[in-house]
Amino acid sequence: MPTEPENAPPSSPPAAPGLGRRRALLAAGAVLAAGVGAAAGELADGDRSPGRAAATGGPPPEAPAPFHGARQSGLTGTQLPATKLVAFDLPPTSAAADREALRTLLTTWTRTLAAATAGSGPSSDPRLRAHGTTRLASLVGLGPALAARLGLAVPAGLAELPPFPGDRLDPARSGGDLLLQLCAADHWTLAVVAELATTAALAAGAAPRWSQSGFLPGTEPGATPRNLFGFKDGTANPDEDAARQWVWGPPGPHENATVLVYRRIRMDTAAFAALPEEQQDLAMGRRAGDGAPLTGTAEHDEPDLYAKHPDGAYVIPAAAHVRLTGPRLDGGARMLRRGYSYDDAPGDRGLLFCAFMRDPGQFTRVQDRLAARDALNPFIEHTASAVAYVLPGAPEGTSLGDRLWS
Repeated sequence: MPTEPENAPPSSPPAAPGLGRRRALLAAGAVLAAGVGAAAGELADGDRSPGRAAATGGPPPEAPAPFHGARQSGLTGTQLPATKLVAFDLPPTSAAADREALRTLLTTWTRTLAAATAGSGPSSDPRLRAHGTTRLASLVGLGPALAARLGLAVPAGLAELPPFPGDRLDPARSGGDLLLQLCAADHWTLAVVAELATTAALAAGAAPRWSQSGFLPGTEPGATPRNLFGFKDGTANPDEDAARQWVWGPPGPHENATVLVYRRIRMDTAAFAALPEEQQDLAMGRRAGDGAPLTGTAEHDEPDLYAKHPDGAYVIPAAAHVRLTGPRLDGGARMLRRGYSYDDAPGDRGLLFCAFMRDPGQFTRVQDRLAARDALNPFIEHTASAVAYVLPGAPEGTSLGDRLWS
C-alpha cells in the first residue's frame, strides 16, 4: 500500500472540506467498477493506455524507454498500463554449472528483451513486427537464495523478508531465483515476450515458479493511478535527488541497481466501498476525491501529523495508513512505488505492490508498523511475497548481470 511523504511542519494548512458525499461516492464507484473490469478486457486492445490521448486531441504517447542504458527500462520511463511478472527457479547442480547457466540466460534475455523493445527491428519476433509500434519495458532481478548459493556480487543486505502478523502467503506464488517483470501498453506484447523469455529460461535449465498479471486504470499522462479502493497510489514517489539516496545503489558495483519488494495484497473492495466516505478517508489519511491528505488541499501537500481538531484529536488518525507509512518515522527514507492492480477471481482482486529501495529493511520497518495497527488491515491480506536484486541496466555492448561475477 502507499508510502506517503514526510509530514509538513506544524504550520501546514488546515484540513479542507472534502467533496460532497453523493459526488464522491459516484466517483469512487465509477473508479472501482472500471478497475475491477479492466483485467477482463479494458487493456486487451491497448486503447486505455496513456497514448490514447493522441487519438482524442491530447498529447502524443511518449516514446518507449530504450532497453539499453544505465538503468533497466522497467524503471526509467512512464509506467505502462499492463504488467506481467514471471518468476523462475534454477535447480542446483554445481556452482560452476549454475553460474554458467545464469550467465547464459542473462545474455539471452538481454538480446531477447532488446529486440522486443525495438519492436519493428529485423531481429524482433515477427508477431511483434506485425503488431505495430511496441511499447515495452522490462526489469530482471535475482532472488536472495540464488545470489547466496552462487556467491554473486549483490548488496550485503539482500535477504528474504521476515514473517509479518496477518500474512497468508502462498509459497507457490512467492519467492523465486529469478524475477522478470514485463510492462507494456497491451497484453499481446506481454504474451509474446513472456513466451520468448520463458523459452530461453527453459533452455538454460530454469523452471517457471509463478506468474502474475496486473493492470492500471485509464490515467491521464502525469496523473497518479488509482488502486481498487479508489485511492491514488504512488503520490509521494521520490524525485531523482531523493531516489539517489534511498532507491538506487551507491557509486560502485551496485550503482543504478535497486531492490524490489513485491507483495500480492488481496483487497476486500466490496467491504471497503460499503464504508461511508468519511471512514474511508480517515482509514487512509487522504481524501479519495482529490488525493489530498486530510490536513491539506491538494494531492501533493505533505501530511501534517501534528495537526489536531479543537477537541485534541489528530486530524490524521493514529491508525491512518498515511501516518504509519510516513517517511518521518523512518529517517526520511522513501520508496519508489510502481504498483498494479490485479483481478484474478470475484473474491481475489487487489494490489500488486511493487516498491523499489536500496535497503529492503526499510520495507520491514514500515510493514511492522502497518501489521500492528493499520486501519486498512480488516480489508487487506498479504498472499504472496518476493524480494529481488534488480540488476543495473545494460549499456550498448554489454549484458545484464555483467557485474555479478566480480
